[in-house]
Amino acid sequence: MKALRNALLSLTVLVVISACNDSSNQTKITPQAQVDWAQGKIWYQIFPERFRNGQSANDPTVNSLEGSVDYPGWRVHPWTSDWYKMQPWEKRQSDKFYDVVYHRRYGGDLIGVIKKLDYLKELGIEGIYFNPLFEARSLHKYDGSSFHHIDDNFGPDPQGDKRRLREASETDKPDTWIWTSADSVFLELIKEAHKRNIKVVIDGVFNHTGRDFFAFRDILDKQQQSPYANWYTIKSWDDPKTEQNEFDYEAWWGFKSLPELKENDQGLVDGPRQYVMHATRRWLDPNGDGDPSDGIDGWRLDVAEEVAKPFWIEWNAMVKTINPKAITVAEIWSDASEWIEAGCFDGSMNYLWSKAAVRYFADQQRASSTGEFVEELRRINNLYGEETGHLLWNLLDSHDTERIASRIVNPDRQYDRNGSLIDNPNYKIRKPEKTERDVQKLITVFQLTYPGAPLIYYGTEAGMWGADDPDDRKPMLWSDMSYEPEATHPLKGFSRPQDVNKFDPSWFGFYKKMFEIRKQNPVLQTGNLRIIDDLLNDDIFMFSRQSENQQALVCFNRAEQEADLELPLSVFTQEHYRNALTDEMIAIDEKKPLFKLQANGFLMLISEK
Repeated sequence: MKALRNALLSLTVLVVISACNDSSNQTKITPQAQVDWAQGKIWYQIFPERFRNGQSANDPTVNSLEGSVDYPGWRVHPWTSDWYKMQPWEKRQSDKFYDVVYHRRYGGDLIGVIKKLDYLKELGIEGIYFNPLFEARSLHKYDGSSFHHIDDNFGPDPQGDKRRLREASETDKPDTWIWTSADSVFLELIKEAHKRNIKVVIDGVFNHTGRDFFAFRDILDKQQQSPYANWYTIKSWDDPKTEQNEFDYEAWWGFKSLPELKENDQGLVDGPRQYVMHATRRWLDPNGDGDPSDGIDGWRLDVAEEVAKPFWIEWNAMVKTINPKAITVAEIWSDASEWIEAGCFDGSMNYLWSKAAVRYFADQQRASSTGEFVEELRRINNLYGEETGHLLWNLLDSHDTERIASRIVNPDRQYDRNGSLIDNPNYKIRKPEKTERDVQKLITVFQLTYPGAPLIYYGTEAGMWGADDPDDRKPMLWSDMSYEPEATHPLKGFSRPQDVNKFDPSWFGFYKKMFEIRKQNPVLQTGNLRIIDDLLNDDIFMFSRQSENQQALVCFNRAEQEADLELPLSVFTQEHYRNALTDEMIAIDEKKPLFKLQANGFLMLISEK
């Protein structure tokens, strides 16, 4: 959600499968057994407007854009165009890219996601996390006008859905709610995803709404007389006797497009509290028959820290009564252990892990030492404990950060700071070079072998790169499309190389292979962790993971030179290992094995079960 504020303001890896346990001084947070299914699973984040346009007939129109009704010539943006190249209708608005880019729409929809579920299945994805799907004017949908309807442009019949909703005269009471065609398409998506053993988690934005939200719109119309007058913190009401409009209200971080729902020390007050509970129930068990198999598999909660814990405890308990296996994951950028231990959520997006990984692998001058890296990893592990650690979403990038490929091109900055041309004109927007891609592979292997549930941002597996918001939200690269090269620099006086922009089958193959290895070897999903201290140096980092019948040793060389690594026999508990990438068998005998670790390369050895 951090990126929304910005938008509005303008080695080598050796994997051998080993037997050790790093459990000292860990906080004991025991997750509910029903969500064990989510431990170590592979998640894929989809920003719906930019994933796939499955049907052009439902594309947004200029009238669906807040503040853009006077935008002559506006059109849905060409999917395959040079990202920074402004279209004629944009140039008529402004000569500055960042003045107009937020008005772009590319037409991504849920029909497109359904059509690409087989792509995700082939890749090896086990769960989808969707950025907000609910009706909203923005491209990001964090300004919802409802929590109980899918955005009509994500479904097959936007105009028909608008008409149906006008005729339905819905209120906050669920017995007045209808099912739109967009809602039905989402239910179909859930069904099709479940057929492929892919779970579905959606974004819950329960701290604030958009100005089009039905309750806020009613307040704008009726002021104090609105039955929803207590849903928001109103600073002042309009005085009809004056020409001035005195109406004012609390808004998220002061952005008036995002009025905040009213809270007390228990969280949301009763009106919005009950509405959120009803909307939550609707998507967990759509037909209300007590069988949640037709509903979503969990929630990711936006800006979770900004709503008081008592609300989340009640909400989370309610979720579990509907579907005990539903997972709840908070957006908390700092330590989330107290929230999890209190029963607010099952897990969190693991930004602490991301910060540590990026600094160690991607930075150069300000890179942490191996010792500092290990200390930070242990601190994070001790916050959550082993079982909860397997539920945490380990991410390298998201819609709120620059893409990891571009972070490697632009090292040595504080995490998530100065990551775009908006606040850093010298930011390099070029495509990563081979050596930088090697570093990306290295940090990716770390993500896919370290304890936790890896979360992959859409398009990373296709080779996408991009600066922070809005440049991290480019349209997805697809193999069946031909894209213009990226050749334009959006700032006057700056230049950039012309970069070929297309789906990269080698990256897709790399991720697919890594996912296969992870899923075929449970030790890489839920195996115990031990960091091997006695073999560490400035550029070598290694850890072991252990399950009941399998062993893994993971070794990283982040240096730009090859390294020879002689491993003591004591780290091995099996006699035979397999090179996971080449299928070469390696026997461990009385002689210490010597491995050559390429510069920023990787080797994976897996013991036979």
